[in-house]
Amino acid sequence: MIFHHWKNTYWLAALLLALCANTAQAQLNIFACEPEWAALARTLAGDTARVYSATTAQQDPHHIQARPSLIAKVRRADMLVCTGAELEVGWLPLLLRKSGNAKIQAGQAAYFMATDHVALLEKPSVLDRSLGDIHAAGNPHMHLDPYRVQQVAEALASTLVTIDPANTNNYQKNLRNFIHEWSQAITQWEKQTLELRGKRIVVNHNNWIYLERWLGLERLAVLESRPGIPPSSSHLAKVLAQLKQKPADMILYASYQNNKPALWLSKKTGLPVVGLAFSPSDKENLIQWFDRALHQLLRADL
Repeated sequence: MIFHHWKNTYWLAALLLALCANTAQAQLNIFACEPEWAALARTLAGDTARVYSATTAQQDPHHIQARPSLIAKVRRADMLVCTGAELEVGWLPLLLRKSGNAKIQAGQAAYFMATDHVALLEKPSVLDRSLGDIHAAGNPHMHLDPYRVQQVAEALASTLVTIDPANTNNYQKNLRNFIHEWSQAITQWEKQTLELRGKRIVVNHNNWIYLERWLGLERLAVLESRPGIPPSSSHLAKVLAQLKQKPADMILYASYQNNKPALWLSKKTGLPVVGLAFSPSDKENLIQWFDRALHQLLRADL
């Protein structure tokens, strides 16, 4: 009897340990296309998810190789969190097709495109690929507007609740905390950046429209003659002539972009060049990244 009692107790303890182990391993695997959505997913999910970002702040999200390692990550994903609006059109469809993962295909609850949940700017009236890298749904780089980021956060938390209802309280609590901290940060940022309103900028690529609208920046020129097409010497000469008529205050480019055209123009005009990280680093949350980017802009304006 004692032996049987010990044996039953042993198996019960083993079963409990196994259940605990399974619970610890029952995290959502979230595949994020860009670092900004990986950072947001980590904030909202906390310990209930493992989040992987397909790209880094030093990569152009338009042009990523559908590597076997990425296919393997997508195959194991429980949720997909990307920008959408054709930003990843050159590589994400291939990843999804080759992964064979039915739960994160378009139309499924775990397929989350951030641009589906906000209004986009610059929707083209004419679709012509000869005009360059044109996005039919509008400019997808809306993560540079903190108000749209908050809209995405609310939608993402709701989607997490849908696909993982057991952790509803966790997602709702994390969303409340995020909105509280984010709203305070926006108030502070808008006070700090008042002096940037009306500043005139030249950009390397037209991917700053949401930041421009939020901060009240005036874009005078784009170094690319067409979106995604490297600038020709004749186009740069036109930009230089334009700036002689109406001077700018700074030249802005994303740190993953070729900075040679910006440096050339800076040498000709004396304008400061600002290379901003277009996405957070793997150790930054969204507030830290926005802080860093805005401080760079303010320093350039001194």
